[in-house]
Amino acid sequence: MKKSNDDLFDLGSEPSGEDFDPFASDNDAEKPAAKTLAKRSLKAGAKEPDKGFSDKPPVFEYAGATENISDTAKTFDELRAEKSADFPELEDGKKVSWTMEYGRIIKTVDDPKMSIGKMKAGIEKSKGFVDSLKKSKDKNPACKVKPRVTAQSKGTLPAYKGVFANIDEVQAAGKVISIVPARDGKVYEIRDTEMGRFTTPVVGCEMLSEIKAGFIPALPRIPSDLMMKVISFFRHYTHQGDDKEAMLNIYWDKDNREFIADAPLQAVTKVSVDSQISREFADERYIHYMDIHSHNSMRAFFSPEDDRDEKATRLYTVIGKLNEYVPEIKTRISNGGTYLEIDPTEVFEPLSVSFPEEWKSKVCFRPSHNEIKYNAFCRLFMLRRKTQHGAGYAVCAG
Repeated sequence: MKKSNDDLFDLGSEPSGEDFDPFASDNDAEKPAAKTLAKRSLKAGAKEPDKGFSDKPPVFEYAGATENISDTAKTFDELRAEKSADFPELEDGKKVSWTMEYGRIIKTVDDPKMSIGKMKAGIEKSKGFVDSLKKSKDKNPACKVKPRVTAQSKGTLPAYKGVFANIDEVQAAGKVISIVPARDGKVYEIRDTEMGRFTTPVVGCEMLSEIKAGFIPALPRIPSDLMMKVISFFRHYTHQGDDKEAMLNIYWDKDNREFIADAPLQAVTKVSVDSQISREFADERYIHYMDIHSHNSMRAFFSPEDDRDEKATRLYTVIGKLNEYVPEIKTRISNGGTYLEIDPTEVFEPLSVSFPEEWKSKVCFRPSHNEIKYNAFCRLFMLRRKTQHGAGYAVCAG
């Protein structure tokens, strides 16, 4: 069943059983009424939270750091000032915005002078929050307080120059020199003079950040033993399945912190796979990380059909030449339907098998190829000399 955006992000705008007074004191906002209302909303027989919502502290979350906020009378701006010692980019309050994420409710903080506890209590009293608990398996969600830097400065920008998001902003600002991205994917420099407007593509602009296309994983690499199972599954349908294709989906289990390979229901031929995503992995516990499909004995490549199907932002891998000892593997990312191939070793663990330690004692290094030739020639020369003089000894071949 398709859900609307309202179901996914209920902003809690409907009136609650008790009206939320934004001008009430912090102590009034944190009365146990929120705890009582939240308990009443739980389904019959559902497990109640370990703590009341009013007692559970909100959590500061930024740049990988998390910390409980014990003093909820503190304002968002006071929290920003406190954390700026560790995160200097938070120093300028004008460049920092805040959101509070509480279960499925996401609210933007309009007034950073409001206390954290007051906003938390207001969400807890809202009908949207209570209703969201009924739809969620987590009946005691964390209240996350997240800052975001909304503006950055690189050096001192002259008054006559500016970087803008679109041409409307350029015209409204009235700068002499403007840097603006365009729909064709290029960045342009616009100069408005008394002669007219000059527009040219710009390369190496110091006002823009250095960005390189690619993928930076936030999760571990997929284990080699799981990858071997994937290849074994695909080879079965290459050898015993009359050279058929097959597909597996890779999920990240957030609770157990491990990758899981799932074989969805699928109808396959030699050149196609039609599959249906398994419903058991639709839970928020799982991240749909990668789709992998096989190309049996064909080479690994992404077909036009793959381009039409692989629109979701995730990773995609195709494995071909499965009839050979070493198969061919291609991996790419889809960034909202824009594709970029990456090195598979960025997301897959290398295949590593141990070997006897004594083998290493049989290997020595030579300085160069010519040196090897020279030493081999010397050994052959000495062997002939000793043979001519009747020296008896055994020589092992190889």
